[in-house]
This record gives sequence, structure tokens and C-alpha cells, in this order.
Amino acid sequence: MFLYREALRLVEAGQPPVMATVVDVSGSTPQKPGARLLVRRDGTLAGTLGGGCVESEVWAEAMALMEHGGVPQIRAFHLHEDLDGEGLVCGGTMHVLLEPMTEAGPLREVVAAHEGEGPVALARLVDGGEARWLLVRPDGSALGGLGGGEAEAAARSRAGELLASGEDALACLRAGDSHLIVESFAAPPALLLCGAGHIGYALARLATPLRFRVLVVDDRPQFASRERFPEADQVIAAPFTEAIASVSLTERDAVVVATRGHKEDHGALLAAVRTRAGYVGLVGSRRKWALISRALRGVGVPPERVAQVRCPAGLDIGARTPEEIALSILGEVLMVRWGRDGRPLSTEPRGALSSA
Repeated sequence: MFLYREALRLVEAGQPPVMATVVDVSGSTPQKPGARLLVRRDGTLAGTLGGGCVESEVWAEAMALMEHGGVPQIRAFHLHEDLDGEGLVCGGTMHVLLEPMTEAGPLREVVAAHEGEGPVALARLVDGGEARWLLVRPDGSALGGLGGGEAEAAARSRAGELLASGEDALACLRAGDSHLIVESFAAPPALLLCGAGHIGYALARLATPLRFRVLVVDDRPQFASRERFPEADQVIAAPFTEAIASVSLTERDAVVVATRGHKEDHGALLAAVRTRAGYVGLVGSRRKWALISRALRGVGVPPERVAQVRCPAGLDIGARTPEEIALSILGEVLMVRWGRDGRPLSTEPRGALSSA
């Protein structure tokens, strides 16, 4: 669940919640900056800060804010082995922004950014006074304000830097007792699934909580249906080449080809390598790849682009079932996206670990 969408729904329903966001950490903590917990007025929760006593304390303070009113505040939670009787053994500090969600305007902009209408950055000045926010768009236009002066100038500067990254990002700046929280929000990377069979079905279900924008394509309407893929952001029932050409992809996005046959695989893969997708994977054997790669080169696909295709798609985890294969593929998608090598974390030097 995208928590800002839920917050907007609650605000528009006259039930404004409190959003708790980790904005800074030191030492070993269960969550990192950007982790969120939404507390509704009925006491129910969405998201997580890692569980344990910290989440319980945040919940209690959020309920008090909703009952008695108040402005955004930042609380520090110091974690140590004796703090949590439920087994949370960490040794760091989490700084959590407790923010009453009362205005629909900035929430609508953040939700629109998440849905692909262009990134935005949201800045909040937390100084114990009135709630102040500033929303900055890439063209420099803005909503709200922080009262001018150095704080607003710093917010605009950092907002520009975060927006340029093209990713969701968070920065926490301190000046005395004041905190300036600046976050950028962009559409999540797309995962285009070419094929709505068993593997496509498993991929869609697993990719959604990993915060991908899931697009499903198949030339069979009985498979490419909203009933079969209720969690998908878009379902397209059309010929593969036509459907893929209609979707705009960037280097942040991924395409997985898992159609019902060799002919469909070839057409879908040819269309996929002509996009800008940073990851292109084909579910199939090495023999199939030998045939298809030769055909791709034969129609003029540059050798370096052919070499980027992952086939068989996925990491070697011994996957057998569609669900295991989906896990293997998404692991490889994330590995490529973040420029990692997929080695076991247990092979890292112990001193390099940064979390419990």
C-alpha cells in the first residue's frame, strides 16, 4: 500500500491520520530513513517502523496527537538490548517525524507523482511552531511555503538535488532545534510482464509489494484481464509487439518475457530490446536463447544490446515452481537496478554490516 494514497483517502473522508517517518538513524536500527507507519484515528496501522517497542511508542504518541492536536514533531528513540522485551536487539537511534496529515493539497501532488505524473519534492520545517510545508516541482513552481529566509532557500536547493536523482529520496537537515525534512517522490520503476501465464501471474503478485509499477501484456484477453491481475497498474490485451511499443520505458524499468511459445517470445523480445529498459529478461533455456539471440542480431539489434539480455532470467537459487522462479527473477532485477553482484551477504566482512 502506498501510504500517502491511504493518507489522502482518510483526509478526504474527514479522518486525518498521523504519518510517522524515520528521518535519520545512527548505529544499528531495524529500519532506515524513509520507513513509514500510518496511524489511523481508529488505532489501526499501515506500514512499519520495524515492530517492537518503538512502534508501540510511536503509535501511542500518534494517538495522543490526534486526540489533543499538535504540530509535527521529531522524537528520538534510543535502541539497546534491554529496551525491547520482544527481541529487538539493536544499538542505535531512530529519529522519527510524527506528522498529522490534515491538508489534502500536498498529498494529492505526492500521489500523482507516484502514479507517473512527474516527480515532486515535499519539504517540512519542524521547529515546534506551526506546521509549514513547501512542495517543489521540477520546473521550480511550488505550493505552500516555509516563511522565506534561509530555511526556504535550503529547502528549494535540496529539493532540486533530490528531484535530479529520479528516485524517492529523503534528506534531514538540522539547524539548532529546527529540522528541515525534504523528500522527493517519483513513479516507482515499471515491471513490464510479457505473458500472463503462471510465471507472469506469480511475478505480478510478488512485484507489487516490492513497489514496482506492474504492467501486464498478453494477446489473450482471457489471460490479460483485470480479474486475473487485480494488483496490476495496467493490463493490456493486445499483440505483444503493439502493446510493448505503446509503453514508454526508461533505464529504471524492467521487462520480463515469459510468453506461451517460441514465436511469441521472439516478437516480444525484439520489441523489448528496442525500448530503453535497463533490465530485459527471457524465461527459457540456453538453447532457446542461442536461437533467439542469433535472430536478434540478424535483424540488426546491436551486439551490446543483445549481450544485455538475461536468459535464462533469474538468479540460481534452484527455483522450480512459478513462485520460486518469480522470486529468482525479481532478485536479479533488483541486483541489476542497484548495481550489485548477487553474492551472499554472509560473505561480506562482518564489519561491513550496517544493520542488526
